[in-house]
Amino acid sequence: MKSYVKFILLFIFGIAMANVEAAIVVYLRKLYYPEGFKFPLKTIPLEIIKVELIREISTLVMLLSIAYLCANKAIERFFYFIYVFAIWDIFYYIWLKVFLNWPSTLFDDDILFLIPVPWIAPVIAPIIISFCMIIFSFVTIYLKEKGFVIKLNKTSTLLALLGVIFILYSFMYDFSNRINSTSPVKFLYEIFFGGLVLILISFWYFIKKFSKRM
Repeated sequence: MKSYVKFILLFIFGIAMANVEAAIVVYLRKLYYPEGFKFPLKTIPLEIIKVELIREISTLVMLLSIAYLCANKAIERFFYFIYVFAIWDIFYYIWLKVFLNWPSTLFDDDILFLIPVPWIAPVIAPIIISFCMIIFSFVTIYLKEKGFVIKLNKTSTLLALLGVIFILYSFMYDFSNRINSTSPVKFLYEIFFGGLVLILISFWYFIKKFSKRM
């Protein structure tokens, strides 16, 4: 199957899965935030939190599974995974806008993930990351189709890991106080964008090391 067909099918899958995810969040917000979602967060029963954790793990398993079927090599599967993850993430917010007219702006705060602790950030943060992941995926798979050999190298890997650590810290720092704050949730934009720059440099170094198949 041609790569562009895989991208189209993953695009459709991501949109559909985002719809399911958004629908579940609509139900939760109607139950616990009938006046509208905002911080501080309300107390939710432990059994519901457990269900949510399992749902998040299941979402990742589904995305990983569909990406696994798209290629034979781990590195290619990874880029198909981050592509479909990005499509799912972007359209999750599009569907929430359709269903709930939320977020009102891209700077509204949201709970992004619950594992291992709550991730808190303005909506624009995961959207920026998602667009970057889409570009990374297109570029890598395109170059692979043109006969370049995709290989990891230590420098790009270390830079990417450091960038991810920065971004995760910006999401998870002081999470306990942030979810209970009555004032606007503080987000460390400088840490977030610092991590993003490291990842962009990592990707540039990654593709720079591609070699043409003889």
